[in-house]
Amino acid sequence: MDSSVDAIAVNPLSDKSRWGEPVAQLSDDRLDNIKTQLDLVLLALEAIAGLGSEAMLQAAAELGVQDMVGDRVALWRLRQSNPIRRGTGGRKKLDIEEARSLVLIGCHLASNHHETIRRAVCLLEDLAEQNRPPHQAALLGDYLDRFTNLYQERMDDDRRTPAALTDLGLKLLIDLLFYSAPQGVRRLWMALLDRTQTASKP
Repeated sequence: MDSSVDAIAVNPLSDKSRWGEPVAQLSDDRLDNIKTQLDLVLLALEAIAGLGSEAMLQAAAELGVQDMVGDRVALWRLRQSNPIRRGTGGRKKLDIEEARSLVLIGCHLASNHHETIRRAVCLLEDLAEQNRPPHQAALLGDYLDRFTNLYQERMDDDRRTPAALTDLGLKLLIDLLFYSAPQGVRRLWMALLDRTQTASKP
């Protein structure tokens, strides 16, 4: 096992090679944006790889972050902290270490399913070159249907049209390809911080 994997096992939440310099306290608006983006990344993973909470909990154990995400309730509460989620019973403040735990889990699972994600993105590129809609490929069509259904079931957000949800799902799919790469953890963390600079909506 290489040194980067050893680093995860020893100190998964404070390795500067993955996270960069310590992050100053973030405003509630910026943390809300991080919570939303992380939940959507995990939603896209669920849709493309058919993952559930058990796979995420197993990843947490493998990565040594089970203190942050130790059971289904803890995972549900962290994901329910996304401010656009339906319901309010599980919401809590998400701190930096909890956010980093979800980043590790998301990138670990994306890496495990890299081939499926890569194949889906290649199909998307091929169809785009032929000016054909993504639903014409079974893998992409199934992913988009699952993503849309999960989003509409879990999110309290009526502003997105079906076309907008398709665009969001495809953007997240392409992002997952980058997050499945060896430097995926750092890429996702930096992307989250970059997006919070303007507190933009997902």
